[in-house]
Amino acid sequence: MADPRGTRPSITAGLALLSVFTALVLTLGATATAAGAKTIWLCKPGLKPDPCTPGLSTTVYSPTLSPLRVTHPKPAKRPQFDCFYVYPTVSDQTTTLSNRQIDPEQRSIALYQAARYSQYCRVFAPMYRQVTLPALDSGYTESPAHLKIPIADVSEAFKVYLSKYNHGRPFVLIGHSQGSLVLEPMIRKLIDNNRSLRARMLSAIVLGGNVLVKDGSDLGGTFKHIPACRTISDLGCVIAFSSFDQPVPPNSLFGRTTVPGEHVLCVDPVALQGRSRLVDPILPSAPFAPGTGIAAGLQLLGVTQPRPPTVWSSLPGSYSASCSNADGANVLQVSALHGAQVPKPSPEPTWGLHLLDANLELWNLVSVVNTQANNWADLKFGR
Repeated sequence: MADPRGTRPSITAGLALLSVFTALVLTLGATATAAGAKTIWLCKPGLKPDPCTPGLSTTVYSPTLSPLRVTHPKPAKRPQFDCFYVYPTVSDQTTTLSNRQIDPEQRSIALYQAARYSQYCRVFAPMYRQVTLPALDSGYTESPAHLKIPIADVSEAFKVYLSKYNHGRPFVLIGHSQGSLVLEPMIRKLIDNNRSLRARMLSAIVLGGNVLVKDGSDLGGTFKHIPACRTISDLGCVIAFSSFDQPVPPNSLFGRTTVPGEHVLCVDPVALQGRSRLVDPILPSAPFAPGTGIAAGLQLLGVTQPRPPTVWSSLPGSYSASCSNADGANVLQVSALHGAQVPKPSPEPTWGLHLLDANLELWNLVSVVNTQANNWADLKFGR
């Protein structure tokens, strides 16, 4: 399938194998320098402009996209927790590694994936030198010696956040795709063995990253001391899933592992809430940065995105979801309801609904972390 821009190979061709993607995240370019430059913030309280604080006005739609009502949620006057967000692969810079210049694609992905959390938390999002989409398209591979570069960028930013902005506050970590692959080793190094930080971490939302746990357990695998979230009362735990709405291919990039005695974790936020399987998708009304690789990938989903005058559109009750281990793949299986649109896998079937991971249950995720913050405060202050 041709790239809509017509000037370089399709996203499908460039992102055909997760193994290639992982190798690229490990290589990160021989010419990149070590971390240590001043942290550049994509999102941070007081930053202007800040793509993570666009406002909260929302148009609510029926499953068939009939507008039902407009809501105007109020952000918390004094957010009681922070969200530290690491964005996925979005850069269209033509180098192997991006620099830390803020481009339209970073602003768009922050809006799509992180901004809605600003209803309850202060959002911090650092820029980091990531493997770019053109590098993935070219099949670029090199020595795995430079894994430390994006991890170091994000780890340094997290240390800056802890030293300058945290002041003992509880926090949530949020990552997707390459962002999750960067977050996982950072969590292992800085948090997994640090009881004090684990006590302040409400949860780590690690989407599209194939978090592993030992068979028959919610521990082991990726993390030693940080378990899966299984109830709304759990704190210091992991929420992880990859979304599919069709049978998971045998060569799927997500939900499968060849590691003996371990399996990919799936935690459904709706199940944590003790609700039915109905999910609450939320999407920005603004289109993703036109002409970018991710914009092309979103077009391949084949769905119409509402464009109301409000900042957000919401489609409650349009989809159901639950974790499934059918055919040995542990994924979040999504079903359209009541005439809702059925997204196509993008960029192709092995990726499932990877590009929608962060939005299909966005309101459920936001609600879960807000409840976790309230539970944390109850425990700490005896409320």
